[in-house]
Parts: sequence; structure tokens; C-alpha cells
Amino acid sequence: MTKGYLLVLNKDEDTVSIVCTETKATIKTVETDYNPHEIIVSHDGKKTYITCSQGNKMNIMNNETFEIEKRLEHPDFQFPHGLGLSNDGKKLYMASTFSEKVFIFDTETDEITKILSTDQKHSHMVAVSPDGKNLYIPNIGSHTITVIDAETEEISSHFPVGKGPEGVAVHPNGKDIYVANQEDDTLFILDAENYELKYKRRIGHVPIRIVFSPDGKYALIPNRESGDLSIIDTEHELKGNVRPWEVKRIRVGVWPGGTVFNQDGTLAYVANNKTNDISIIDMHIMQEVEKINVGIHPDGIAFLQADHTTDI
Repeated sequence: MTKGYLLVLNKDEDTVSIVCTETKATIKTVETDYNPHEIIVSHDGKKTYITCSQGNKMNIMNNETFEIEKRLEHPDFQFPHGLGLSNDGKKLYMASTFSEKVFIFDTETDEITKILSTDQKHSHMVAVSPDGKNLYIPNIGSHTITVIDAETEEISSHFPVGKGPEGVAVHPNGKDIYVANQEDDTLFILDAENYELKYKRRIGHVPIRIVFSPDGKYALIPNRESGDLSIIDTEHELKGNVRPWEVKRIRVGVWPGGTVFNQDGTLAYVANNKTNDISIIDMHIMQEVEKINVGIHPDGIAFLQADHTTDI
């Protein structure tokens, strides 16, 4: 088991809970700006970016001290939300939902280098392809995904998906794009080359995130309104047929949201907004084995390796 920390955003008390994965205890609670929603750790593990959606700010936390060391603002930070990083870690991408723009930052200086308008409605999250060449931005109100060429930093296309897409991720093999459509309770799996629909699966009620295990074997999808977690075997074999398939759906807490794996993929953690806790999922048995209490309405969550920090 990989030792580390869970960084959990408690969006209705404006804090981050720093939870030791060994002891399951909160070792520190850090105050943020208003309504923290999404979180990502830099590739070198030195800092964490936090979008404070209703505060229209980005907070940057020093992972050595677990203190907020910088706050970023911009007139077009209008419900700043989804985050992604380039493969080399030099660029940070952020989607601003209500301004319908994507911001690109230099992670060395944390300055904005470019702003792109999607011209779509409610651009909410960011997914980066495994090769780092494309960004995928789900537009909840337009029922589309915007594709951004990471090299040119220009929009290359949009393609239609189901209703209310929110969760999006690209399989580690780079061939399949998974999209969770929250308004019609479906999972779309599309060809990454031509964006054609390969598979459609009905899952739980209001699916909002997609997270792949490190080896790509499983995709986890929290279903907000049904209070459960869909486990997708991405290459399920049955009678000679290999296809993505929901192999289990397990109860977690109320309003599950942010989901993350530990480094080796043996455990997953799901933030339950309305029960104020984190479900620990043992991936060997695909069951919830324990819960960790955190703050009020936890949502965004990240895993931080212990060797990136000093003891608090």
C-alpha cells in the first residue's frame, strides 16, 4: 500500500482536509477562499491548485507546509472549475464554467499565458489525452465536447455527446474517450480518432466524474443522485467478446463526487458530499471497506505521495 495524503475540498466550509492514508486521520485543515470545488497536484508534488468556484479565485497551496501561498484572480474567473496539467507539468489548464473559457497558465510563474473562448455553454471540466496532444472540455449546456490542440493552443473541433456531459477522461491506451452524461444517465465511449460512438451504457443516476485506474483496467464513475459508484471493466471478456462493461455498482455515501486512486491502484477514494465522508474502496474485492469523516460537503479530492511532503 502506498503511503500518502488525501487532499479533500470541503466546499461548504471553505477548507481542505489533509488526511493521512495510513492513520485515516485529518492531520491539518487549511482555510481556502469561498467554495473550493476542484483540485490538482503538480507533477513534482510541490504545490496544489484549487479552484474556489463561487469565490472566483484560484488558490495555490504549498505542499511542504500545507499553506495557501498564492491567490489568483481574473475578471473572467466566473465559477472556475475543472483543472488539467500538460504531460511535462509546465502548463496548467482551467475551465471557467460561466465565462465559458479555458485558461492556460505557466506553472513556473503561475501567470496566465492564454485564454480561449469555447463558444459553448457551461464549459466545466478538463481532460488531457495520455499523449498530451489534446484537451477535452465538456460543455454541460451545449451537450458537446470541445477539443483543444495543446501544441497550437487553439480549438480544433467540437463533437456532440449525450445530455449534460460533465465527467470526461481518456483511457490510458489513448484510443477511447469516456464521457459521463449526467442528464440522461449514460456513459458514452467514443473513438479518439474520429469521435464516433463505439459503446453506450446506462449507468447510475446523474453520473458526474470518470477516473481510470493507473493500469486502465477499470473506470470508476460516481453517480450523484443514486448514491453509488459504477465500476467499469474497460476490457471485459465474455464468450469471446471484449468490450467495456459495468461489472459492479456499489453503494457509497450520499451525493458521491470527487474520486481518486492511490498510486498503485489498489484503493480508490470517493468524496460523499452530503454524508461528509470519504468512502475507501478496496479494488481487489470491489467493496467499500471503510469511511473517513472530513468536513462539510467534500467534493474535489487528490492523492499526494508522502515523499513529496515533510511531516506536519
